[in-house]
Amino acid sequence: MASSSTASSSAQLGLGLGLGLGAMGGLGLLLPADREHDPELEPCSPPKGVQRLRGAVQHYEWGSRGDASLVARLAGETEGRPCAELWMGTHPSAPSSLASDDDAAVSLREWLARNPTALLGRAVTARWDGDLPFLFKVLSVAKPLSIQAHPDRELARALHALRPTTYRDANHKPEMAVAVTEFRALCGFVSVQELKDVLRTVPEVRMLVGKEDIAKLMTAKEHDGGIGVRSYLQSAFTKLMGTSKEAVAEAISKLKSRLNAENKIRTFTEKEQLVLSLEQQYPGDVGILSAFFFNYVKLSPGEALYIGANEPHAYLSGECVECMATSDNVIRAGLTPKYKDVQTLCSMLTYKQMFPEILQGVLVQPYVIRYTPPFDEFEVDRYLLPQGESVTMLAVPGPSIFLIMTGEGEIQADGMPDEGVAKEGDVFFVPARTEVKLHASGPGCLQLYRAGVNSRFFC
Repeated sequence: MASSSTASSSAQLGLGLGLGLGAMGGLGLLLPADREHDPELEPCSPPKGVQRLRGAVQHYEWGSRGDASLVARLAGETEGRPCAELWMGTHPSAPSSLASDDDAAVSLREWLARNPTALLGRAVTARWDGDLPFLFKVLSVAKPLSIQAHPDRELARALHALRPTTYRDANHKPEMAVAVTEFRALCGFVSVQELKDVLRTVPEVRMLVGKEDIAKLMTAKEHDGGIGVRSYLQSAFTKLMGTSKEAVAEAISKLKSRLNAENKIRTFTEKEQLVLSLEQQYPGDVGILSAFFFNYVKLSPGEALYIGANEPHAYLSGECVECMATSDNVIRAGLTPKYKDVQTLCSMLTYKQMFPEILQGVLVQPYVIRYTPPFDEFEVDRYLLPQGESVTMLAVPGPSIFLIMTGEGEIQADGMPDEGVAKEGDVFFVPARTEVKLHASGPGCLQLYRAGVNSRFFC
């Protein structure tokens, strides 16, 4: 990707652009010189070009409703049902379809299968068997999602073979969330010191974990190599999550009573406030107590969080753009009425104790911020174009999906089936080796997001 902007915008963002261009080598971006020698960009039989897509809405109960739901607004839904997720991709659970009148019944997966090399590029076709390697989503979270983790490839294959109706594919599911609004989540285990503080100050957790595991954790050191601490943490967490419903309900009741009494003499911590909120939404659920074990993460708009395989997490509230490997495998253990596979989740986790990395994104050209997680399948670009400004995405070796979040503009690219008008909620599939020009023509800012294969994959 390289920049194309007006002289005035380049001058305004000269410093940032210099930083962005200086980092391009590390980001695996394709400069014009690269295009002359890259076999991925050599001409081939041209496919049918850029396509408008229809995404699929998932109406999970934790989703926001009506005008409060970004997903509902983007999808044009007015029925008042909870609109939790908008899916853009080829996963069979909710595949996208072509939006043109001629191909309205054609799924994106079917269309890609007609000419995968031309549409996805040689390298992507070879690596991912002719399928789109990423699934692009928008989430509107009104109620906390489950305490969950996603399996690595080996475990995903085993679970899919064992219970294909529950674990619907054999792929792993690393993922990344880019906050559109203030976004809250639980992610990963707290540090050794914070865990010791929990065991000292939360008697209801101590009651369920037991003296033996508490003694081991209280004597653990922060920097002992992690192996011992992880085994102690796994034992304590597994014991907590496996506690009977009756014992959990009793512990939560005691927790509420104690906090209500202490509220008269002190202010609650953020984690205590969160736990009480979870109790109102999922009364009697063990996930309420497990929240004490996890990092409480707050993202501001434009910040991103990525989550690897076998890492515990739960999204709590807010709206985000999410991208992941093409999978829908979720192993749950709390804060949900759905099927819980506690034993599998407790056995699969890495039990790393660290605060997750928060990505701020890197300026790769004027008005374009890139979020690059450590996964081959995907990256996400955020475009914020002021009225009257333009930007160009040069042809890259892999496919992209564009989502117009707010504003109006035009998209110019080879093979556009219409005049290229772009407005809120529009979704476009861009084949490999296709240059795209974007122009903000409406009032206000044109905000859009692009999902594509990680640029580092092509290095």
